[in-house]
Amino acid sequence: MMQIIDAETESLHVAWMVAASEVRPAAQERAQAFDPPGGILLWIIVFVETATFGAALVAFAVSRREEPAIFAAGHATLNQPLALANTLLLLTGGWLMARGLGSLRAGESRAAARWIAGAIGSGGLFLALKSVEYVAKLGNGLGLHHDTFFTYYWLLTSFHVMHVVLAVGLLAFAWRAIRGGRYSATDHLAIESIGIFWHMCDVIWLLLYPTIYLLG
Repeated sequence: MMQIIDAETESLHVAWMVAASEVRPAAQERAQAFDPPGGILLWIIVFVETATFGAALVAFAVSRREEPAIFAAGHATLNQPLALANTLLLLTGGWLMARGLGSLRAGESRAAARWIAGAIGSGGLFLALKSVEYVAKLGNGLGLHHDTFFTYYWLLTSFHVMHVVLAVGLLAFAWRAIRGGRYSATDHLAIESIGIFWHMCDVIWLLLYPTIYLLG
């Protein structure tokens, strides 16, 4: 009798081990399906940042309806060619970063470093043109407290500039680390995360640009 019980117990144990071995890979696959590039935490940050800018732009639109003359006057002072150039620079920088990450995934580290160096350059040029725009505004007395339009203008664009400054710093770190052999085709999660943050700067600007600069 004890032998029969032991045999049944052993059979149950074997069956459980087989079932567990089949379930574990399936569970791992489901977990990986919810693990986006760069990690879920990074995407939470991206969502919160984008939602924050989105809410601020909604407030901007509401205020524009309440004070149309003030917003029209402020809009007329904006430098449209500089804004367009900055838009093209950020879009180019996003493309360069994508090429750099693609090269790194293909094991072409030197090419990846060159592409990322180009992205750094585009970010630097964006900040330089933004500085020209800011100096002109301050020179004309159009500061943060000039009126409602410029309060929004300074808060929104300067907050975005802070993100770009951080992103350029992260790109510089990525460039240096790749040149030093720290990341490769099989180990590039940090570079992927930096790329996502850089693309977030593009997305936020593509929300700011039409709302502030194009919709007069």
